[in-house]
Amino acid sequence: MAAAMATQGERAVLEEEFKWLLQEEVHAVLRQLQDILKEASHRFALPTSGSGGAVKQESFVLSTSGTDQVKGVMTLQGDALCQADVNLKMPRNNQLLHFAFREDKQWKLQQIQDARNHVNQAIYLLMNRDVNYQFKTGLEVLKLSRARNRLTTPATLTLPEIASSGLTKMFTPALPPDILVNFYINLNKLCLTVYQLHVMQPSTTKNFKPAGGSVLHNPGAMFEFGSQRYEVSHVHKVECVVPWLNDALVFFTVSLQLCQQLKDKISVFSSYWNYRPY
Repeated sequence: MAAAMATQGERAVLEEEFKWLLQEEVHAVLRQLQDILKEASHRFALPTSGSGGAVKQESFVLSTSGTDQVKGVMTLQGDALCQADVNLKMPRNNQLLHFAFREDKQWKLQQIQDARNHVNQAIYLLMNRDVNYQFKTGLEVLKLSRARNRLTTPATLTLPEIASSGLTKMFTPALPPDILVNFYINLNKLCLTVYQLHVMQPSTTKNFKPAGGSVLHNPGAMFEFGSQRYEVSHVHKVECVVPWLNDALVFFTVSLQLCQQLKDKISVFSSYWNYRPY
């Protein structure tokens, strides 16, 4: 009987501590999350609805150590590349080619748009939690994970998808048919990849094996576009760090750690009984 009463007493203490966790600590953490995510949202440098403020432009030099085959200067305005100047030195004859965005064109970086949208949705959810709200496995963590993943996991594209992208029509002079370009975000970096192509002749003895989707295709990758088959002969990747993207990633990481710590605490309590509030 004493052991049973002790067990009941321990359970009562645990239930009281669990209630305090749900009613007090959860909401303190959610308020902290809201503040952190607002700071992350500010880093995306876009005006809030109705503010009418102009988004500042930032120019970045894209380069890589050990090669001068490709150099680029990109101007980023929020989630859009509004200017791009690319110099490409052809390896065969050292001919220097120059391409720039047409003045009437901008290239939207979908990764930044998506990350910003997920953060704003998470903030909206947090702002609409009253004092009776109990933390669940739900949407805050999911939205945060998606926001971070959009910046850390670039889309995998096939070479025909890159070739048919609207990006190829943004440049003046027009890109030659043996050049492909792709822009993307990887973690805190803005990346530019330039593919030089070799036309595969019908008489070639090579077995044609079309490449699948990838973030970065290697030399030797083959694809068919239109009625022509191509092989990637050279790949050049240049990049630069975007400081405010780095800040946003830090905020995302801290927020996810807070969420995970809170979930772990709830899991410890709920493991003592079958009732699982999340």
